[in-house]
Amino acid sequence: MSAPTTFKQLYRETIPSIASVYVDSHHRRPGGTGSGFVYDTEHVITNQHVVGGAGEVDLRFNDDSWGSDRVIGTDAHTDLAVIRTDDLPADADPLSIADRTPTPGEPVAALGNPMGLDGTITTGIVSGVNRSSPTDNGFTIPDTVQTDAPINPGNSGGPLVTLDSEVVGVNRAKAGENIGFAISAAVVARVVPELVTHGRFRHPYLRIRTVDVSPTVAEANDLANPRGVLVVGAPLGPASAALRECRGVRRIRGREVPVGGDVIVGIDGHEIDSHEELQRYLLTETRPGQTIEIEVLREGRETTEEIALAERPSRTTDPAETRVRIE
Repeated sequence: MSAPTTFKQLYRETIPSIASVYVDSHHRRPGGTGSGFVYDTEHVITNQHVVGGAGEVDLRFNDDSWGSDRVIGTDAHTDLAVIRTDDLPADADPLSIADRTPTPGEPVAALGNPMGLDGTITTGIVSGVNRSSPTDNGFTIPDTVQTDAPINPGNSGGPLVTLDSEVVGVNRAKAGENIGFAISAAVVARVVPELVTHGRFRHPYLRIRTVDVSPTVAEANDLANPRGVLVVGAPLGPASAALRECRGVRRIRGREVPVGGDVIVGIDGHEIDSHEELQRYLLTETRPGQTIEIEVLREGRETTEEIALAERPSRTTDPAETRVRIE
């Protein structure tokens, strides 16, 4: 596939690789329940919330060809799903997954079937990167891409692509006027191969609550610089024996700020500046059972703790592994 230089060329070269996803195979009504795109010669990527618990779905491509295909892997934690198909059109080439993080301000296009309108392209820019997007199971998806390209019901599962026709995200949700989110290429590259091979992805799990170290949090905890994430809570779990959680609060300018816990500033030599960066690193660089080295500030001194990561449960009903916001 050549590199398009305009949205018109981008549409012409990529739209054959976009599919409408129909979950109810008995009613092939106009407009799918979601979108998907060709990942390789046998697989289509979409959102987990599009396929739900279905074992089979129908795919309809831009040339009006149909296929009944099997869902072979899903991951609710990242809202990704993989469909195996034997009925790809001849011109439905796999779309390349980007190996980089897009730049805010970079032009992008959302491809899919919003509101039942097949073969739609909407355009915009990358508005931000490394965002967190909530899921229905109580966790969040790290490293999502924010865009102002219109994303509406039916776009879910379709690709967010650059003018180089690279997929920088899988469209997932609209959060408000001119704000949409897509699961990043880095997360797709980590999770989808596991879904293809094993049907599931095992997520690493620290089970901690954190707050970003803002100037207010730094002042309350007598920290010289606002960096890292403060461990607010570390209930029974892989980190409970190694990390110290906050044991009290201090009032700063009328706000109660947690104090006394460890401040995570790095993992395996990788600098951690925010909850998003912590979650992103765990998802894209580690696995359950792996022992990691966490660099922390504790009572004014830097120390390193080794922690063996657990596997994340399917759902959470407690506040562990969440972020507390104190600006």
